[in-house]
Amino acid sequence: MRPDRRYISHDGASRDRVLEGRAMLTPATLTSRMVQLEPLVADHAEPLAAAAAEDRHSYAYTWVPDGPADAERYVQAALEHQGAGRALVHVVRKLADDRIVGTTRFLDLEVFTWPPPWPPGVARGPAPTQDQPPSVAEIGSTWYAASAQRTGINLEVKLLQLTHAFEVWEVLRVTLKTDARNTASRIAIERLGAKAEGVRRAHAPAGDGAVRDSAYYSITRTEWPDLRDRLYERLQAGAQARRPARPSS
Repeated sequence: MRPDRRYISHDGASRDRVLEGRAMLTPATLTSRMVQLEPLVADHAEPLAAAAAEDRHSYAYTWVPDGPADAERYVQAALEHQGAGRALVHVVRKLADDRIVGTTRFLDLEVFTWPPPWPPGVARGPAPTQDQPPSVAEIGSTWYAASAQRTGINLEVKLLQLTHAFEVWEVLRVTLKTDARNTASRIAIERLGAKAEGVRRAHAPAGDGAVRDSAYYSITRTEWPDLRDRLYERLQAGAQARRPARPSS
């Protein structure tokens, strides 16, 4: 059975924005039953600091702001990343209590052109715009407050992002990657149905002072329809399991 396509809405995906004289993608607000993804702004630093302060035991492998001052630096760095034209950063709002519980982003947004730039690589082609959306994208830099982990929120967030990427931008591929040591993150990516591509060794400096290997995964356009249906089934099953039982009469 085909999922209810009304589940996901997109706000602002058809408007143009100009930043520093350049046409860019418009950050869209994406909404589902449990969460809303909202474009990051400077005022989000305080609620992100509060979300990150709940319990920091799961933050060994990524930059999660520690305190108000670090949250301001984090948000500024994220906005600068977005301002370069190849990323869109969102905060995750839990609708049940109207609370910011994390952040995620699209990154390495790339437009394919022919003849292709040479040598190939990230940021070799033109930056995406509303009229020329990305051909490929990555989803990453995601973290959640401890109270939002293992609640179904990440599944809804990924469904929103993947649907936007494949059905609004019509990308060819979505990449997901993580520190190869991050077992929990790798399991979560594999449960989404992304296919393992391999491990890029000695890929990047890690936050703990090590040089990390990065595990790469991807989902392609041809894989998306079947994967989407499976994810909706998981979402509906999870919602049913979380629904309170009716009192017996």
